[in-house]
Amino acid sequence: MSYVIRDAQEQDLEGILAIYNDAVENTTAIWNETLVDLDNRRAWLAERVAQGFPVLVTADASGAMLGYASYGTWRPHDGYKHTVEHSVYVRADRRGQGLGPLLMQALIERAQSAGLHVLVAAIEAENRASIRLHQRLGFVTTGQMPEVGRKFGRWLDLTFMQLILER
Repeated sequence: MSYVIRDAQEQDLEGILAIYNDAVENTTAIWNETLVDLDNRRAWLAERVAQGFPVLVTADASGAMLGYASYGTWRPHDGYKHTVEHSVYVRADRRGQGLGPLLMQALIERAQSAGLHVLVAAIEAENRASIRLHQRLGFVTTGQMPEVGRKFGRWLDLTFMQLILER
C-alpha cells in the first residue's frame, strides 16, 4: 500500500490529537501525563507553522490519520538555530507497518531543504523500536541520561541520538 505524506491541515487535528493522547496515556514516548484538547493541538500547529517548522501527516484512503511527524526548536539560543529536535508518532494499530520510516525520511528531506544541520532525537531508552528506526536512518547515539524523567511510577532513562544532515 502506498501512502501520501503531506503538510498537516486544520482537518487533521482531531486525528493528531487522538494519536498524541494515546501516546500520553499508554506509552513513554511522551513524558506528559496530562491529556490535551483540540485547542492545545490547534495552538501547537499554529506555532509550528508560524516558526516555519513542518508538521507532516499521513492518512489512509478514507482520510483517517495514521501518523504525524514534526520538528522544532531544540534550544532557544541563536547558536543552536541549525539544530532541531523532532518527533514522530504512528497510530497504535499501524505501528510496525513502515509508516515511521516514511514520515522520518520526509522530515529529513524537509530539514535538508531548510538548510538545517542536525536533527536530534530524545528517546526513552527502553523504546527499542524507535532507537532501531533512528539507527537505520543513520542516527547515532550521542548520550544516555539515566533517570531524568518519571512516568507510570518509574524512572525513565533518555537516549539522545542525532543525524548530521550535511558535511
